[in-house]
Order: sequence, then C-alpha cells, then structure tokens
Amino acid sequence: MYAVIKTGGKQYRVSAGEKLRVETLPAEVGAEIVLDQVLMVSDGDKVTTGSPTVSGASVKATVLAHGRGEKVHIFKMRRRKHYRKSQGHRQNYTEIQISGISA
Repeated sequence: MYAVIKTGGKQYRVSAGEKLRVETLPAEVGAEIVLDQVLMVSDGDKVTTGSPTVSGASVKATVLAHGRGEKVHIFKMRRRKHYRKSQGHRQNYTEIQISGISA
C-alpha cells in the first residue's frame, strides 16, 4: 500500500515504514503528525485518486529530526559585462517516518 501526499509544495510517494525529508514542519521531535493532503491511495489493484485530494484519507507520520541540508551554490554571470554574483544558502528540512496510511 502506498500514497501520494503533498507537503511543502512538493509531492511524495510514501509507504509505511519509509523515512523521508520534507520542507520544515512546525512540530516537535517525537511528535506524531497527520498529513491530510493525500492525492492518491493505492492498495494492490485498487487505486483511488482525488480531485484534488482523496476525502477521508490521511497519512500518519512521526517527526524524527530537524536539520539543514547541504549548501546550494548560486552563481550568476553576464559575459563581457564584468558582472558576477555568488550566493548560497542551506535549506531547512524535517525528517519524518511514515507510520501508517488510512484511506
């Protein structure tokens, strides 16, 4: 059984027991959260799609950690114009573990 969820402006295909990194969620470490924006649920041959979400479906997850990802380098340059700009940032994330899918 798997589901497609939407969180942080991105879509993820998740199944029970899976760990993944998502955009920062406002929850404490060890807290159990419910992700209710479920776009699709598949249980064997039975596939349920929503328009846009599946009503009554939810995914339960546990927050494992908060952290910051690798540095992303941004370099802009205009040739022959003597323009160079270098920036970088580290994106915050929340690591969660999927505990169950209910449809």
